[in-house]
Amino acid sequence: MLIEIFQDVVCPWCRIGKKNLMDALEQFTEEPVEVRYRAFQLDPSTPPEGVPFQEMMRTKFRAGQEQLDGMFEQVTQAGRAAGLHFDFAKVGFMPNTLKAHQLIAIAPQDIKRELVDALFKAYFEDGRDVGNIDVLLDTAASLGMDRDATAALLDAKAGLEEVEDDLDFARQAGVTGVPFFVINQKYALTGAQPTNTFLQALKQISAEQEA
Repeated sequence: MLIEIFQDVVCPWCRIGKKNLMDALEQFTEEPVEVRYRAFQLDPSTPPEGVPFQEMMRTKFRAGQEQLDGMFEQVTQAGRAAGLHFDFAKVGFMPNTLKAHQLIAIAPQDIKRELVDALFKAYFEDGRDVGNIDVLLDTAASLGMDRDATAALLDAKAGLEEVEDDLDFARQAGVTGVPFFVINQKYALTGAQPTNTFLQALKQISAEQEA
């Protein structure tokens, strides 16, 4: 079974949805599963240096601070239910995530899941700017990737074509929100579904494929 996850590393619901999917996969024994991470940008117009997070959120949602705090609390509670921590008080910037997706694209297959998790944690728990090249290289190095070699690859635009292909595919397929999950290039699930919903869907799809 192939599961493709369209996600952005600054999308809190992507983090929660991915965690719920992984929890479901721990219980899914019907067949082997390959997970691929596909790039999506919540706002591709974000400048390379990023924009102030709170200001961007107020503008995007036309919301006051009280409304924003309520939104952050909803995410925080949903994250807690999934076993994840969010600290929005530390999130200072909304970065452009193109380089982060480029890094995921060039990372060895066996550490992609850890890398995505590490980028989510860096942004949502530690308040680090995951659009900053040094933050990305620190994260890559912490997982065993050679810092200088990785910097050279990113500078040479390695992985960028794959990222742009993902972004084009999402636009052409009409994907307007993430997380978005494509299973066996045929079935789609959208949103941060509960673990049991993922599990039941995977079992049903597996049974249909065998029928």
